Amino acid sequence: MNDVTAAVLLQGPRVRLEPLGPDHVEGLRAVVAEGELFRTWYTRVPAPEAVEAEVDRRLAAQAAGTMTPWAVRRLDTGAVCGTTTYMNVRADVPRLEIGSTFFAPSAQRTGINAETKLLMLGRAFDDLGCIAVEFRTHWHNHQSRAAIARLGAKQDGVLRDNDVWHDGSLRDTVVFSILRGEWPAVRSGLRFRLSR
Repeated sequence: MNDVTAAVLLQGPRVRLEPLGPDHVEGLRAVVAEGELFRTWYTRVPAPEAVEAEVDRRLAAQAAGTMTPWAVRRLDTGAVCGTTTYMNVRADVPRLEIGSTFFAPSAQRTGINAETKLLMLGRAFDDLGCIAVEFRTHWHNHQSRAAIARLGAKQDGVLRDNDVWHDGSLRDTVVFSILRGEWPAVRSGLRFRLSR
């Protein structure tokens, strides 16, 4: 798992994953304002005025070696359309989680998420040697659960009362994963989806 938190540019035909930086703050403010993503109660999307602090938090976690954050830029318009990370890195196993992801509503169901995950999974399995990649989401985030399943991830289970949510409620966390042996089929499935 050498250099898992290294700032590496990843690019496909639709998207470019750029190492997150302060220059992405304004673009991400527009992302969270579109459709008022930050008002969705079962996600942790920052309000526009909190985006700079969230970028700073992610960069501090990267400096501490616990996260690799990217801004996602769509290549058809040149606009920042979301953000995503590697997190919960376990170098001893090796495995990691792809999470803290959000996209502008206009970028959803366009192939941008599928290509983003194809690039990130390729780096995780092919470059970093991961044996598994995990995804987690809120039980009530049915859109995210369906998107993760469409990637080809399998549901491992539900961690009940796993987290205290920002409103004080307890979150049930749905855990999915892709194993190294499943990666070739997942990669083929994503490539097929993106070719259509």
